[in-house]
Order: sequence, then structure tokens, then C-alpha cells
Amino acid sequence: MFNTVLFPINQSQETLDATEVVMNIVQKYGSTLILLSVLEESPSAEGEAPEPMTSHDRVAELLEKVKAGFSKNGIEAKTIELKGKPAFTICDVADEEEVGLIIMGSRGMGLTDEGSKDSITNQVINLSPCPVLIVP
Repeated sequence: MFNTVLFPINQSQETLDATEVVMNIVQKYGSTLILLSVLEESPSAEGEAPEPMTSHDRVAELLEKVKAGFSKNGIEAKTIELKGKPAFTICDVADEEEVGLIIMGSRGMGLTDEGSKDSITNQVINLSPCPVLIVP
């Protein structure tokens, strides 16, 4: 049913919370797992440190850490690191890799009118070429 599962990751607690759901689905359906991290280049104000997901080294470290966690549970994963706008990049990868399901954690930012416009999760739901499972 879900031959390939795409799990976009970042350093949020929501990513950690969704990990168990991803493991269960991948194991149940014998799915191929793709871990995706999008390196977003966002301009920071003067004197501010760059956002965590704007550092290539941090993204690579995060991908390897999450991949190792899945590997300990007998799940091998393909990792992809790309630059771009997260929602569009996630959907592009889902289309290119013929993904059957995208699983994402949700920060709950879409509960307000302002948040719903900016929510990556909401954008992915609206643009995705496949089903999207949101883990609260």
C-alpha cells in the first residue's frame, strides 16, 4: 500500500514524536523509507545567529542521527538533503521518488489565521501528490 514513505525531518520535538509512527508504518507495510531535510536559506537579522536548519553540517548530522535511530530498529533509510522552500521541496521529492505516503509532525502553527498561511504542514497537505499523515 505504502511502498515508499517520505519523512521530512527537522530538529523539532514534533519530528521526534512522529518517529515511532513512521517506524510502525514502515515495518507494517515493508516500505522503503526516505528521510528528507530541507536546507532553507533564510536571511537573518544583523547580529543574529542563523537558524539551525540553515547549516549544512547540522542538517547532515541530524540526518545521520535519525537514520541511525531507524537502523537500530532494523529499518534502513535513504537520506536526502536539499536546499529550497520546505513545502515545495517536500512535494517535489514525493513526486520524483513516487512516494506513497508523507508522514510529518505538526507544530500546531496552523491553528491561527496567520499560522495557517505560513504552516509548512498546511502547504504540504495542499500541494502533495500523495496522502499526508500528520502526527500531532
